[in-house]
Parts: sequence; structure tokens; C-alpha cells
Amino acid sequence: MPHTLTATREHIHVQSGHKGLISTWLPVAIGLCVIACESTGQFSADNTSRYLRPIFTFLFGVWTDAHWQVFHHALRKSGHFLGYGTLGLLWFRAWLRTFTARTEWTLTGWRLRSAVLGLIGTFLTASADEFHQTFLPGRTGQFSDVLLDTCGALLFTLIVAMQWRRTRRNVE
Repeated sequence: MPHTLTATREHIHVQSGHKGLISTWLPVAIGLCVIACESTGQFSADNTSRYLRPIFTFLFGVWTDAHWQVFHHALRKSGHFLGYGTLGLLWFRAWLRTFTARTEWTLTGWRLRSAVLGLIGTFLTASADEFHQTFLPGRTGQFSDVLLDTCGALLFTLIVAMQWRRTRRNVE
């Protein structure tokens, strides 16, 4: 069977017991650990600039402070968007697998519930992360980052949903 982005109950076989639970939720736990590690003072803007700027200077030449600040800010916000987009997909996948046995739900209802819970998981994770950062020196907790993070998860989820729709149209 060729690989496609499908999510039907027939394609998602979750083993019962501990192995199924671990393979379903371990990726989410790893994603949360990555977020927790990045939410430390070690990953503040000052510290990441200290590591990244010499690399970018080596690769692209000398940057003025003003240009570097703009680029570094965009790079960090892109990291938020991509990282939380990925985390959102991990939440989404875990909920899809968790709800596989709910045969009373339609295929659309199953996917929609999983997507909404994935977005809620991402929003709550981002909110907790930003709140935590308000207590760290060199870090700031900003609700705009929570929105950016959640938008990353929303976009990634919509891309998967559009792929499912396209795949379904091609099958019909």
C-alpha cells in the first residue's frame, strides 16, 4: 500500500495495553520535554544570539546589529511556529489513535474531535510555557507567542486535513 496521509480506523491500528499507550502518547511526552528544555534561561534571546550569530556570520558574512536583531527575532518566532506546529500534530495523532475504537463517531467527527483536542493541547502547553517564562530571568511570557504557537498547530493540522480531503477526492 502506498504511503498517503490517510486516517481511517482501518489504517490506525493501536495495540492494546502498555505498548499501544506508549506508542500513542510517548511522542507527545517527548515534544513536551523538548518545549520544557527550550523554556529555560539557556534558550533566552541573549543566549541563542551568542551561539547563532557566529554561525551566521561564518556562513553569510558580517551583519549589522540592527539586521541581526531583526533576523534573530524572525528566526526565534519561526522556531515557535514550527515547533508548536509539530507538537500540535503529535497531539492530533495521539487523539486520533486514542479515539480509534469510537465507532459510533463518523469519520469526520472522529477527525474533528481529534483536531480540536490537538489544538487545545497545544494552546494549553503554550500558555503554561509562556506563564513559566514570566518567572525566569532573561525570558518574557507573551500571549502573542501563545497565539503564534497555536496558529502553527492550526496551520499544520489544516494541511493534513486538506491532504485527507484531496486523497478522498482522488479515491472517489
